[in-house]
Amino acid sequence: MKEFMFLFRGDDKIWDSKSPEEQQMHMQEWQQWIGEMAQQEKFVGGERLYSHGNTIHPGGTKVTDRPLTEGKEMVGGYLIVKADKIEDATEMAKGCPGLQWDSCVEVREVWPEC
Repeated sequence: MKEFMFLFRGDDKIWDSKSPEEQQMHMQEWQQWIGEMAQQEKFVGGERLYSHGNTIHPGGTKVTDRPLTEGKEMVGGYLIVKADKIEDATEMAKGCPGLQWDSCVEVREVWPEC
């Protein structure tokens, strides 16, 4: 099996607009989705990311203190999963609960180790 990365893109505006109960229910949906992949031994790992960071530009001398992207393009987290091909990984990504809250999922194949 190959490994694929799901990059979750979006901002926190919708999250912040929800009640604590709605947020908790949404997190339970995430846990269920990831749990199902884990039961199938297709989940490798992943984490949520902070919204701030540094960008090092070509040449290595210029550093900006946050990515220069629109809010909806911010990478909020990632998962690594196993699948036979990108089409299978894409089908898995379609179950992402974040899609209900205006986030996007980018599916990328991880370069295999040499």
